[in-house]
Amino acid sequence: MQLATDLQELTEGALLDHAEAVSRTQRECEVQVLRIAVQHAIINNPARLDPELTRLPGRERAKRFGGVGTPDVAEFCCAELGARLGITSWSAFSLMADALDLVIRLPQLWRRVEALEVKASYARFVARRTRDLTIEQAAYVDSRVAESADGRIPWTRFEELVIGAIAASDPEAAAAREREQARRQLANATRSTEDGMRGFYVRAPFHVIARLDAIVAHLARILADLGDTDSEDQRRVKAVLVLTDPQRAVELMTSYAAWSDRPADSDGSDASARTGARPEVDWDALMPTVVLMLHLYAGGEETGIVRVEGHGPVTEAWLRTHLGEHARFTVRPVLDIAGQAPVDAYEIPDRHRQAVHLMTPADTFPWGSSTSRTQQIDHTVPFRCGSDVPAGQSRVGNYGPMTQHHHRIKTHGAWQVQQPFPGIYVWRDPHGAMYLVDHTGTRRIGTDQVGASPAELRVSRELLGLAA
Repeated sequence: MQLATDLQELTEGALLDHAEAVSRTQRECEVQVLRIAVQHAIINNPARLDPELTRLPGRERAKRFGGVGTPDVAEFCCAELGARLGITSWSAFSLMADALDLVIRLPQLWRRVEALEVKASYARFVARRTRDLTIEQAAYVDSRVAESADGRIPWTRFEELVIGAIAASDPEAAAAREREQARRQLANATRSTEDGMRGFYVRAPFHVIARLDAIVAHLARILADLGDTDSEDQRRVKAVLVLTDPQRAVELMTSYAAWSDRPADSDGSDASARTGARPEVDWDALMPTVVLMLHLYAGGEETGIVRVEGHGPVTEAWLRTHLGEHARFTVRPVLDIAGQAPVDAYEIPDRHRQAVHLMTPADTFPWGSSTSRTQQIDHTVPFRCGSDVPAGQSRVGNYGPMTQHHHRIKTHGAWQVQQPFPGIYVWRDPHGAMYLVDHTGTRRIGTDQVGASPAELRVSRELLGLAA
């Protein structure tokens, strides 16, 4: 509030001067973060690892984060840095890789970043794009792009400059990359966009895309001739749906050709006024049978929002509009999460996996981002064999879904985790920092954490003693 009052008292010129000063401070902080990433990599060098332990399955190993010429780093350390910065482990890994590349492989660009002449985002883009180059090739690109990286040209032109410099650094390698990329063809559904829509991305040679574009355009024109009043973009989407059933697509094009090319009616009227039966598209028949997992809040206060697994949050109106006219629904009873009977076996029953996914769909490591059903299910308190162990070790309340990387860190790193209540995870990193992970996300907690609520401070004090 004080800041807002101060800003309101500034003149327009003073406000803009303040904006410039804040921007400079932001760049200084970005540079400092890159320096921290480099120093963190230096501290976590391979000498810190026990050579005997690294040979064992799942243990921490030394790994080269950056390009050729950068040092190996103990791979688990990115999780510690990521948690302190409030980003995912993968984002921290990328940050450290970019920072090492800048300092070691792109020195001209790094000097300009340190001088606050180049934004960190520009420099990190160059680092990522040159990661697979040799040291000499990276140095060539560095010399070509360092001057223009200060924002003097728009971002799109800078991208083209970097890509051109990479190709010029080794034309033979550029040709080899083109051949390699030609083998990396794909046709996959994209992640959901906002407001209930989704994309489908095709990466293919020019002639394939040209053919696909032509047939989609042709079918869109057919739909228009048959009286479809939707926009061209909407008709093109409908054309893609028609193509999902090749037999119906052929029948539509064949019957349309016969209908549009037939002789004029006996009264000599224009073809546009012909009255013969035109082809029809059975849209319901084109809809496939699919299974969607929908999560609705069943409490006393309805939200009107539904989460579709693999798609994202949508309104109940979206369900009626997009599925109601074409889909048949099967309503299954809600799984009784709390009533799942524990088992003594290490293997996790399917009903437990389903319960854990419903209760905790995301990776439980601090700032974990994965929501896949294929995550590994970890026993929070490790499973022990023997006659003197408590019964029911495999139970809801002692599970936590994690990616393989985070599972390895939890098992073989120096992290600690407890689950005081089902779905509530309290983590402690190797240096004592604590994080609370629940259905709302990740929060840094601790007795000295600014902004922590009294309840969080009480829980953290209790768990600090337990985790010490």
